[in-house]
Amino acid sequence: MKLVWLRNDLRLADNPALRHACADDEPVAALFIVSPTQWRQHKMAPIRQRFMLAQVDELGRELAALGIPLHLLRVETFAEVPAALADLSRELGVTQLYANQAIEIDEQRRDHAVTAALAEQAVSCHWLNGCSVLPPGRVLTGSGEMFKVFTPFSRAWLKALDEDGFVIHRAPAPRGEPLPWQPLAEREWADEALGELTADPRWPVGEAEASRRLNDFLEQAVLDYGETRDFPAIAGTSVLSPYLAAGIISPRQCVAALQQRLGYRPQSKAQPGFVWLNELVWREFYRHLLVLIPTLSMNRPFKPETASLPWSWDPDAFAAWCEGRTGYPIVDAAMRCLNATGWMHNRLRMIVASFLTKDLHIHWRLGEDYFMSRLIDGDLAANNGGWQWAAGTGADAAPYFRVFNPTTQGQRFDPQGEFIRTWVTELADIPAAYVHQPHDWLRLKGRQDYPAPMVDHAVARVRAIEMFRSLEK
Repeated sequence: MKLVWLRNDLRLADNPALRHACADDEPVAALFIVSPTQWRQHKMAPIRQRFMLAQVDELGRELAALGIPLHLLRVETFAEVPAALADLSRELGVTQLYANQAIEIDEQRRDHAVTAALAEQAVSCHWLNGCSVLPPGRVLTGSGEMFKVFTPFSRAWLKALDEDGFVIHRAPAPRGEPLPWQPLAEREWADEALGELTADPRWPVGEAEASRRLNDFLEQAVLDYGETRDFPAIAGTSVLSPYLAAGIISPRQCVAALQQRLGYRPQSKAQPGFVWLNELVWREFYRHLLVLIPTLSMNRPFKPETASLPWSWDPDAFAAWCEGRTGYPIVDAAMRCLNATGWMHNRLRMIVASFLTKDLHIHWRLGEDYFMSRLIDGDLAANNGGWQWAAGTGADAAPYFRVFNPTTQGQRFDPQGEFIRTWVTELADIPAAYVHQPHDWLRLKGRQDYPAPMVDHAVARVRAIEMFRSLEK
């Protein structure tokens, strides 16, 4: 018996672990482990948990239709997984375990412990690359080190992809008679600790839904992506991040679909489609960094010298940021959108992260954790990479001089205030000319229903730059 352990790769198509396990006629079973205590310790958002479990339900039905049973184990923490997996392997008569590699440090330690535990039962473990286009460690400098700046990594990544190519694995063929499937909500361990198991209707699960979103984006928006991607009031992005984070679609499928749509694989900014491909390369960059620099999984900065920065931990200021009460409309609209939907446009992520770290001078770790606790697409590599980039502690060519002005960012990327008025209801009736700096207009109307700016951006910017310059002394 072969056992396929599914994690953040909840799909049939282009799943190397599943494909390799099904390469011959030996019986195959699948496994998903529910770890609610560990998920909470890792700040996994409830909306992401519901989305993931709804996809497990969907995948369980699809595997059952192929004659592959999906076993579910509830194991509260990673420390308990090796023993639980060893017990299940004995019960099923497992001789080989297949799984796609995890990149986070706690998950890697868990997997090493599983390998050791199963070796005692003569069960061999096969770990494959299922969540990156190119495996971490493939793209290195001439001296064999990880790139620390994105642009040269991107060039090397594109070259390596041309050299290596890639294969899209088909979904496995039926392996027997269809099997029954018991929905997750009917399982005996589905209790209040897991909460509601129904996915948010705004985020339908399923590989077909992920493919539909990808194809719609490629047909309707990818050619204009470079011009529209930064405007949150425009449907200019793919909104595939939740599906990539859960592994409902693979990054290889995205690259292959882009190449099929264009008839070529773009290699430079001059070619249509390159800007979106480059976003996928950013995702690869952060995943490679997380594997090759494990301390990134341990709340430590990419630039070690920035560990001594005098960050604030002001709970009141942090709460105002979390709740969208900063007095800067674009920041408040973005945070309220996040809290209501579990998702935030990428330009807005950069704006609010810059505001927290460069205007409020609050430690990026608080923002990183808050995002993970709210995002449906919470992914440690991308989230940590984005926060450290914004904070000036990460992999970036020009760290501390980048301080976004929240007012001008709003004026540039939400010029008519459409996004702001959608989420900051106090400003729903304000004229577009005042929406980014509403306080004089509100004062003239005798209104006090929207907060004054928490800080003077010009003053806060100087302080942020001084913080980093002090490291050079």
